[in-house]
Amino acid sequence: MIQLQRSVFSTTTTTPSLRHLMLQLRSFHNPLISPPYVNLTKNTVNRRSRFPFRSFAVINHEFTTLKSVTSVNGFGYPFSANGVGRCLPFSSGTEKSKRKKTVKAVAVPGKDDKDVSSTVNNVDFGKTGLSEESKSDKQESKVNTAKKKKKPSPGKKKDVKTAATDSSEVVGEEVSIKPSSKVKKEKKTNLKESSSISTSEEIQDDSASTRSKKKDVNSSQVDLEKPLGKFSGKPLYPPSGKSVVVVESVTKAKVIQGYLGDMYEVLPSYGHVRDLAARSGSVRPDDDFSMVWEVPSSAWSHLKNINAALSGAENLILASDPDREGEAIAWHIIEMLQQQGALHDNIFLARVVFHEITEKSIKTALQAPREIDVNLVHAYLARRALDYLIGFNISPLLWRKLPGCQSAGRVQSAALSLICDREIEIDQFKPKEYWTAEVHFNMRESSNKDLTFLAHLTHFDSNKLNQFSITSDVEARDIESKINSAEFQVINMKRSKVRRNPPTPYITSTLQQDAANKLNFSASHTMKLAQKLYEGVELPNGISVGLITYIRTDGLHISEEAVANIRSLIIERYGQNFAAQTPPKYFKKVKNAQEAHEAIRPTDIRKLPSTLAGVLDEESLKLYTLIWTRTVSCQMEPAILEKILLDIGNADQSIMLRSVSSKVDFPGYRAVFKDIDTEAGQDKDSDGSNHDQAFEVLNSLKTEDQLHLVQTELSQHHTQPPPRYSEASLVKKLEELGIGRPSTYASTLKVLQDRNYVTVKSRVLSPEFRGRMVSAFLSHHFSEVTDYSFTADMETELDNVSAGITKWKGLLGDYWTRFKSYCERTSNVHIHQVEKMLEKKFVDYLFGSLPDKSRVCPSCMEGTLIFKVSRFGAGYFIGCDQHPRCKYIAKTLYGDEEEEETPHLNIVMEEPKLLGFNSGSNEKILLKSGPYGVYVQLGEDKKGYTPKRVSVPHVKDLDSVTLEDALALLQYPLTLGTHPKDGQPVILKVAKVGYSIRHRHTIASVPKNMKPGDITLEKALELLSGKDVRRCGRPKNKPRVEAIEAY
Repeated sequence: MIQLQRSVFSTTTTTPSLRHLMLQLRSFHNPLISPPYVNLTKNTVNRRSRFPFRSFAVINHEFTTLKSVTSVNGFGYPFSANGVGRCLPFSSGTEKSKRKKTVKAVAVPGKDDKDVSSTVNNVDFGKTGLSEESKSDKQESKVNTAKKKKKPSPGKKKDVKTAATDSSEVVGEEVSIKPSSKVKKEKKTNLKESSSISTSEEIQDDSASTRSKKKDVNSSQVDLEKPLGKFSGKPLYPPSGKSVVVVESVTKAKVIQGYLGDMYEVLPSYGHVRDLAARSGSVRPDDDFSMVWEVPSSAWSHLKNINAALSGAENLILASDPDREGEAIAWHIIEMLQQQGALHDNIFLARVVFHEITEKSIKTALQAPREIDVNLVHAYLARRALDYLIGFNISPLLWRKLPGCQSAGRVQSAALSLICDREIEIDQFKPKEYWTAEVHFNMRESSNKDLTFLAHLTHFDSNKLNQFSITSDVEARDIESKINSAEFQVINMKRSKVRRNPPTPYITSTLQQDAANKLNFSASHTMKLAQKLYEGVELPNGISVGLITYIRTDGLHISEEAVANIRSLIIERYGQNFAAQTPPKYFKKVKNAQEAHEAIRPTDIRKLPSTLAGVLDEESLKLYTLIWTRTVSCQMEPAILEKILLDIGNADQSIMLRSVSSKVDFPGYRAVFKDIDTEAGQDKDSDGSNHDQAFEVLNSLKTEDQLHLVQTELSQHHTQPPPRYSEASLVKKLEELGIGRPSTYASTLKVLQDRNYVTVKSRVLSPEFRGRMVSAFLSHHFSEVTDYSFTADMETELDNVSAGITKWKGLLGDYWTRFKSYCERTSNVHIHQVEKMLEKKFVDYLFGSLPDKSRVCPSCMEGTLIFKVSRFGAGYFIGCDQHPRCKYIAKTLYGDEEEEETPHLNIVMEEPKLLGFNSGSNEKILLKSGPYGVYVQLGEDKKGYTPKRVSVPHVKDLDSVTLEDALALLQYPLTLGTHPKDGQPVILKVAKVGYSIRHRHTIASVPKNMKPGDITLEKALELLSGKDVRRCGRPKNKPRVEAIEAY
């Protein structure tokens, strides 16, 4: 310790502060990170602007001992797997401008404890850029057997070599180290028990020689175009040896295992095995967009299972979903297995995709393996980095400028902007009045009401009418009188045949739209049900099979084999003339051909919906029926309608009316919607309401036939504002604008609702005021984020990355340059400027409900009511601008409302009602209406005084609230006693929906059948310990992720 202190204080540079030295000493004394055998290799410790001592992960306890190493200003430390070493970086303030080097994801196989020192000292830090160890450091280590090699020339890729490794490669942004076969033989290391760790060592550049190596470090990040391993191009079915197949879900794994037999071991990865660390700094634009990955603790067990299964295997087959995310999952798995040393030299890698989970499709796919599509991985990295940079840079600004507004994202912000812009259109809409006239006719010689038909007015006074030709009741009555006094006859009759083509097969977006319109399913619920149908269900014969093809697609084509089976079924079930003469081919301009799969269709068209009635639940059967009918109908003949158009006029034809009717001449594709086995898939256009009777009446007429006027109907109308978006119409709009992708629509809508930016009322998306504030803030300060065309163009660029046209880092660099400037400008905006901007934007909404629309403060009569952001919590209110001299608050818009996640703003301000007087203080007891409902108040609003207020729950009639009710409510909140565990008060209070009990941050609702007067402290403690409790305030810290962590 004396030696340690001497070396710390005998610095040759500027003397560091006491705080810095104490933090350094504390890190050495920490038993979790400081081993008992600290080896000092230098006589001095140079002062650094950062203390480069980074975090390490605790690997799953089932793995063997993890050995890793870090260098702290020349000190080398081995680490075991039973502890965490962590010291957060701090800056000295003198060298803030210095750049740091970063080396990612060093993976070292586990060894016995006695080999710790060997593991540490055989890491060639000079080659990795972690640290330049002095020669004396290597001379003092007795177990060091490796010799330094010559430094490679600039531009060449560097290798990290240890006694346990013979090759390495940096893929994406990581250094992955493989164990050598020689060491495996000598040390007999069990690869199934190897461990993996990712860390990032930040090294300050204190010399010109170190600074000159920056480019070399960056160049060591090998592009993904370099092969990730040995990929096999030979067919993998029939099997020639043991193969391990990795899919995403356990359901899919069970189904595929049943198809392939014992020579294949099918394991699930349960989705992504790692993701960007959920904290700031996980994407580093200044370090060539390097990324820090984090492995959830649950993923370690899945990786261990795959690692164990590879023992004795010849092939690792990566069969994740056939899209960009699936390609990324396959890449992540390879990376992690390489770090664990699980991919020995005899294992061949293969990437296969299953577009449908059927035995034939699985075996066919295994006969055509390929390599990882690096372009799709690049697209994943670009999209993931872009979304991360936007979210992690805008969100903190939102927290500071708009408390309570949680986050913003690229596609999420554009979707929110669509919803809020529509709300602005509705607010600004001015209805216009217009009238229409309809006339009921029948044949002059017939009085049969069944022969009556309807015609609407098209011309008056020889002028063609438009929507606003008749705008008042006076005009309408004048027209009515002239129609009633005229004689009418058939002027012209036109017959025609109309073809209605069948609908296209489903893609992801159209399936979500139809499920919403016909089945009232949300987009996320539709995808959940469709995923289950794709992964497979067990049939009555005991065989599990996937019922539909892959569900995330924007392609409209159907395979030739599937088309042949569909046509065969149509001919058998409906007749030869119902099948299309030539199989129709559906095309859509797909922005990225590599992501274009087949349309969504049944895997076996002969599995009629009626045969699955006992197999699928009700909702799944409805969705399958929808897909089945759509798929069959798209290969059928068009429906043919016979249409009659009848023009009726008076003698001089100054008044003209028109009647139109049609009937089905040939049902064509509509026959499938009337199939008794597919009733759940009835199409709205095929409800049989073709008005055949009216058609027969019109068909019996001929030119110059005299008609008898039965009745004239005038109808008053007002133009309607544009409708708010439903989930279906918003998905359609996003698709039209090219914003987002099929796989992102459902999650985007869910995030908007989870953030309380949007609520769903009667299947309509209504923006909350919080969401409108966020949209206005982003539109004002981050115009590109909410601009529809820009977001769509960005999607095109990301698709170009998938196609290999655009370089992903170049795309990120161009965007980050602009986006960073937006962030810097917005960070300097004062919160008062934000308040003024929002006040101007929503002036009618905020102040329109005030009495007489006056903004003069009613308390001090001097100030003006303005929109303010609360200094505490997440509240917004309208208050006096003379604060703190005047503390008057007109109304609260949002606050720390604990009883409801999304309190609804009530802007209707009513006059207070005097219920009576308090007998003790003679203060008024008022019944008032506020933003959160009705409440009673003791006393009047006074300057510098806040009267007591209590909400009135379950109010249906304001006249029913009496003085006795108010006095009973004003006794709350009531302290029942103190909690036996911590002595904190247990409080009974009035809530929005009844009564609740609160102890610190825990809230329990009082059952409706329980009277508040019957609640004792014991009963309250019982309710607080029950299951139906919730917490308010700041959430607890999440447990540490057992993961790859790096800064």
